[in-house]
Amino acid sequence: MHPGMISWWRSRQHHGGCGAHAHHGSEGGHGEEEGGGWSASDDWGGHGGGGFGVRRPLRFLAFKLSLGESQVNALARILNDLKTERAQAAVDNRRAIAALADAIVGDSFDEGKAKAAAADRVKSAEKLRDAVVKALGEIHALLQPGQREQLAYLIRTGALLI
Repeated sequence: MHPGMISWWRSRQHHGGCGAHAHHGSEGGHGEEEGGGWSASDDWGGHGGGGFGVRRPLRFLAFKLSLGESQVNALARILNDLKTERAQAAVDNRRAIAALADAIVGDSFDEGKAKAAAADRVKSAEKLRDAVVKALGEIHALLQPGQREQLAYLIRTGALLI
């Protein structure tokens, strides 16, 4: 048995087989609704996918919203920009964690360093928030009314997490 099959086989045994792929982002070739949710604290849902709560957000949205080629190209740019912002936020978060650890390591607690690190985390979260709002605004402008309704439905039902 191929080593990659072991985890797949175990997950099927543990979860009873049928339907387990809907909860794991490892089932290849069975659609785009794979992956977990997205939040500001985890990096791309923890499944190596995109920031919109699915493994391949561009293909998922292109299919679900019946996007045209020009819409897909514009959406690709929007999602790429958002991915870049998320990556920067992850770097900023790691830096802030290191600074918080540095504030604790000394003989006395360095409150100034801890406050600066916490402030950096807030600034990074605000930048990410602004990037998500901007991306949603650009997506809204890109979509037709029926596509917007479908996108809202995907968000409301949890099929697409932002």
